Amino acid sequence: MTVNDDSFTNWKIREEIAESMIPLIGKLHRERDVTVLLHSRSLVNKSVVSILKTHRFARQIAGAELSVTETMPFLQALTTLDLGPSQIDLGMLATMYKADERGLSVEEFTAEAVAGATGANKIERREPRDVVLYGFGRIGRLVARLLIEKAGSGNGLRLRAIVVRGGGAQDIVKRASLLRRDSIHGQFQGTITVDEEHGTIVANGNAIKVIYADDPTSVDYTEYGIRDAILIDNTGKWRDREGLSRHLRPGIEKVVLTAPGKGDVPNIVHGVNHDTVKPEERILSCASCTTNAIVPPLKAMDDEYGVLRGHVETVHSFTNDQNLLDNYHKSDRRGRSAALNMVITETGAASAVAKALPDLKAKISGSSIRVPVPDVSIAILNLQLARETTREEVHDYLREVSLTSPLKRQIDFITAPDAVSSDFIGSRHASIVDAGALKVDGDNAILYLWYDNEFGYSCQVVRVVQHVSGVEYPTFPATAV
Repeated sequence: MTVNDDSFTNWKIREEIAESMIPLIGKLHRERDVTVLLHSRSLVNKSVVSILKTHRFARQIAGAELSVTETMPFLQALTTLDLGPSQIDLGMLATMYKADERGLSVEEFTAEAVAGATGANKIERREPRDVVLYGFGRIGRLVARLLIEKAGSGNGLRLRAIVVRGGGAQDIVKRASLLRRDSIHGQFQGTITVDEEHGTIVANGNAIKVIYADDPTSVDYTEYGIRDAILIDNTGKWRDREGLSRHLRPGIEKVVLTAPGKGDVPNIVHGVNHDTVKPEERILSCASCTTNAIVPPLKAMDDEYGVLRGHVETVHSFTNDQNLLDNYHKSDRRGRSAALNMVITETGAASAVAKALPDLKAKISGSSIRVPVPDVSIAILNLQLARETTREEVHDYLREVSLTSPLKRQIDFITAPDAVSSDFIGSRHASIVDAGALKVDGDNAILYLWYDNEFGYSCQVVRVVQHVSGVEYPTFPATAV
């Protein structure tokens, strides 16, 4: 048999195993509200090829490809356990099992590693929490996609309505079409139908009421059967407590802003300070996409090395706030054509760091350049550290952070030497460390951090909403803090 024959036979074997994983993963998700992950990447609703590619991607991080032949026994072991709602990482299970020297069987090790999600320890499945989207632009539609995707188990979050300004003829049809097809993020994964008579978009069986309103105070959400909902404001029109309080109408329990909050509105970066949100807090902000990109790695570096000062320069994709062609704009440079120019502008991300990381004493400055790409940005984080180190040490530390730390859902890591911005469209992490671009000289470290400023940020928003809604389920095996 030739090498080519060996490779093809091996592929077919792995393809068959991945195919047999799909119903097991789906059943765990639908019946027990268990999300199966591989190094923080969900395997729910993934195709055979997607599952195999996710396993192969582990090579970029851990240095060796993870095979479905290694993870399948752990998945099979999970199906025999009395599991409660949780997230379970097959990659972590396989990695920890290799390092374990007690001679346990896969079944014994798995039962021990996920004991917190079984038997008397498991949490009860919660009733779905209603969610309302106020505004249906770039972030609003991506958050909608995520909420619909995560509604597969019938628990967790349930998108009940979107609120928009009244449009013209076929308004609801056009909005449904924008949800169905996206020039950057591709086709919606599922089916979408429109019930114009009842003003409803039905996406993967989720009935979403379209409410037309020009002012938040004109809506009574209880009229639509909505109770104790989380309202996500995607407009950015109101950013202080007084303005956002306008959303606290009948049927709305909490308000989450997808822009930096002003005044005493807490800016929350999931993974860093989400556990500081008080139960009684009704208004909070998810800060900006850039704040979410830089704060987790900044925290990781400060925890290990100490940060004395820093500067962040963001090379940011253009946004709807800019003009397509030269025209009047309230900001000086943003009036110039976004598609034709690099545009120097300001960023509030550096000043927002203090809200998310109050214990960080370092002064962080920042600036930004908008460039002619529609999505994915890069933040260049230049840090003066409290002690000298080496490039190899920082490289290995950040790789380990991306794999095993409490920040593994926020920080990704890539070693591909030819990576470019479009490779990160659809990334669910807040930022991705580019290992090849990392620079360290004594007490100076320069990190290059890619981030999908649309989708990655939307994932962070949904994580915050899950947390404040009480439907953020624990992850196993537990990560050592």
